[in-house]
Amino acid sequence: MVRIRWAGRAVAAVAAAGLLGGAVVGCGAGGDAKGAADGEATGVVRISPIAGQLAKLPARVDGPKVVVGRVDAPHTAQVLVDPRCGACGKFEESGGEVLLRLAGEGRVKVEYLLASFLDQGGASGSVKAVNALRASVDAGKFAEYNAAVFASQPRGRFTDEYLLKIADEVPGLRGEAFDKAVREGTHKGWVAEAEKGFEATGAQGTPLVLVDGEPVGAKDGSMFDSGTFAATLKGVGVGAAA
Repeated sequence: MVRIRWAGRAVAAVAAAGLLGGAVVGCGAGGDAKGAADGEATGVVRISPIAGQLAKLPARVDGPKVVVGRVDAPHTAQVLVDPRCGACGKFEESGGEVLLRLAGEGRVKVEYLLASFLDQGGASGSVKAVNALRASVDAGKFAEYNAAVFASQPRGRFTDEYLLKIADEVPGLRGEAFDKAVREGTHKGWVAEAEKGFEATGAQGTPLVLVDGEPVGAKDGSMFDSGTFAATLKGVGVGAAA
């Protein structure tokens, strides 16, 4: 299969309600949901270049969050993203990859708050995507599948079949339990809980990263560049192992 990334539609510039301390290009409540309803999912799948490392990362559900990495990691990074947000896709393939590498080193654990505010009446398929991501936790494949979902954001909206197509590229993910959860929306109750968890932070847009409770990488845009975000994280005490 040929794997390329569709760049995504234009996203709105928003300020995340006091958490960012400045404007950032991202997705807000008035973002791209309407445009996403123009058609079914089309596109091709891209997997992470560090998929092999991601496959080794443990993930668990903790209330409205999915937590990746060691329980005893010295730092916590909270990542707020919506699967249909183009800026979130850009973050996941740059700053998000940096965070997961550090999680693999035991330097940080990453708490995902998976929002679905861009989904208005099924317009974007964010609810379907978050449901599938939740199902991937049970299969032990969250980190790898999460990276693939964001890298493979489609034209049109996420559909069950497109999400299963992405899962085909994650070894060991497809199976009766996962496929049923995707097609039947088994985790929609949890999806709603995750959205409420996102809203409780006070953020009005995505992507947003908080390290030990403090926002990083949004105001200066460093979260969208791997090298500069790694330096930003090092500046707040989260650096590569010696």
